[in-house]
Amino acid sequence: MTTSPNSANTSLHKSVNAPAPSHLPDSMISSVNLLPTGKRLILFTRHSLRERSDGNGFASEQLPLTPKGRVLAKSWGRWLDEHLPYSLDVDSISSPITRCVDTAQLMQEGAGLQRDIVHQSLLVEPGSLVTEPKVASVIFKEIGVLNFINRFLQGDIEGTKNAYQGGLDLLSLFYQHQPQPNQLRLAVSHDTLLSAFLAVMLDVPKIDWNDWPKMMEGVFLWFDDAPFDAACAYFIWRGATYVRPIHTLLDSYLTMGFQPNTLLLPPEVDWSR
Repeated sequence: MTTSPNSANTSLHKSVNAPAPSHLPDSMISSVNLLPTGKRLILFTRHSLRERSDGNGFASEQLPLTPKGRVLAKSWGRWLDEHLPYSLDVDSISSPITRCVDTAQLMQEGAGLQRDIVHQSLLVEPGSLVTEPKVASVIFKEIGVLNFINRFLQGDIEGTKNAYQGGLDLLSLFYQHQPQPNQLRLAVSHDTLLSAFLAVMLDVPKIDWNDWPKMMEGVFLWFDDAPFDAACAYFIWRGATYVRPIHTLLDSYLTMGFQPNTLLLPPEVDWSR
């Protein structure tokens, strides 16, 4: 699925050689150097460095960003503003959890901005993956975060959506929140959502810790100028560009026997074809 699609072949003309902010995952600069120009760009990112979770990967809502995490978020926002031909002067969307909102706010501050940060329920749980938190949280705490995501991808977790539905709901959210051309919108969320979304987009049934998104690591995403079900989603993750026709996800979802009325799709999707 790795590609250099024709609609994305106007890439940044030269590599960005400016020093990266301290503690930023190396993959982010590799990804920046593959960015096209003139797109409606979204950065779907995990929040910045936070306090440690428990040994099973359970991070409570109260865990804040560390002092280094606050510095990283602000410096990353400044770096993007100074080195990309994209404006961050657009409202952000975020999980309502404080560390995510703080990440978005600090990145805006680093870019010299103060825009609204709109809370999105699909960027937190329950939302994109979990439908019955009382059921799913018990399983999560028993088996740990990585096993939970892998069982989610295999459709073997009670109280969760189908994996294709989770991926499509997030794609629909991003599609409906595309900024103007040459703008970059921040979408700040959590490692579980980002890891599951990427696995669905890459069509892999299982991931390991090497695939797990680091704090302040994210995926750059944009769409064709086409109706949702006819569009392709392009994304850059860890220094590689991918393309996924959205209809392939819709087809896989329907093939499994699920109904389209359970998806949170844009109104222009036509199911009569």
